[in-house]
Amino acid sequence: MSTKEFKHFDLKLPEPNFGSNLTSLVLDLEHLRRLQLEGTTHPHIFFQLKKIFHFLESVGSARIEGNNTTISQYIETQLEDRPFVNEQVEEIRNIEQAMQWIDEVVSEYPINRSFVSELHKTIVRNLTSPPDGEGDFTPGDYREHQVEIKGTHHLPPLSYSIPGLMDELFEFIHRDLPSQYDLLRIAIAHHRFMWIHPFGNGNGRTGRLFTYAMLVKTGFKVNVGQILNPTAVFCIDREKYNSLLSKADSGNDLDLENWSIYVLSGLKNEIEKIERLTNDEYVLNNLLLPSLSYSLKMKYIDNDENVILKAAAQKKIIQANDLKPLFRGAHSTTISRKIKGLRDKKMLESESENGNKYHLSFINNFLIRGMIYALEKEGYIPLKD
Repeated sequence: MSTKEFKHFDLKLPEPNFGSNLTSLVLDLEHLRRLQLEGTTHPHIFFQLKKIFHFLESVGSARIEGNNTTISQYIETQLEDRPFVNEQVEEIRNIEQAMQWIDEVVSEYPINRSFVSELHKTIVRNLTSPPDGEGDFTPGDYREHQVEIKGTHHLPPLSYSIPGLMDELFEFIHRDLPSQYDLLRIAIAHHRFMWIHPFGNGNGRTGRLFTYAMLVKTGFKVNVGQILNPTAVFCIDREKYNSLLSKADSGNDLDLENWSIYVLSGLKNEIEKIERLTNDEYVLNNLLLPSLSYSLKMKYIDNDENVILKAAAQKKIIQANDLKPLFRGAHSTTISRKIKGLRDKKMLESESENGNKYHLSFINNFLIRGMIYALEKEGYIPLKD
């Protein structure tokens, strides 16, 4: 017989002392938001990096739930472009699709029951229901049975109280509060969602996407797009995440404050790392060039291809004339043929349809292996294969 029990406590924001670590974090994050990060990184490069961060978010969220697929393995399935590999890969693809959906609609739609329902349906789509899989018997609907959470003494509330508790949570995240409370509210809302555990299965994955949606909605953005990655916070130390989340189930002020410090510290670290990604010089020297060197070493590209791709990385946009000094004596048709070869490999993309200007592409080809290597070296990938 289970020894777990449900303990209700009111949904509220912590009220830290002026000199506390939590207050310092809130002030630091408000300063970062007021900076309105802008940068020199080419939008095409930035959005490709954002796509990789979606991979990281999706793989990381699934791994918290016991999915054993590594980022490297998932990248390989993307290169192979197979419609179905196995359910573990399908689970990750569902998370990725849900993130894309959030990016597309969250600015126009409120985060409410229908929004979270759509998230959950996307998360469990085409997955086998428990106990054999990570799907759910009632996609998008609140659970009508009792569930337990592994690794915690907390017993989630009975099913009949879920609609009221979730409505209270939605009211909480839309409540008119000073902007400095935005991220603190997100930390508490994430815990509350997990505390309620509103669905029969998939609560962890849905809860982290619920958090992602709130972050996008809150507006910690740069001028070329939003890239904040909450799973980088939650996955750096999964045991610490689960431990602090579980302790916050007590509802006491100290445990909720410690949970909030953990989340806000991680977000501050992420924002500072993202700021570096808006700097073209940093991206070039620490990510693009090392990824090309790795690709050359691994023989994903040859010497001539490396010369062209390196020029594309350095100049951001290239055309055939830019390459003539790099291939002295080569006929223009030879250079055009080299460019076409890289376009066929999807390593160069046209700036516009039928255009003759190109930018570097590393998202749908073997160059992504080099980019993953570079991101690991720079500490952007918290998962260990």
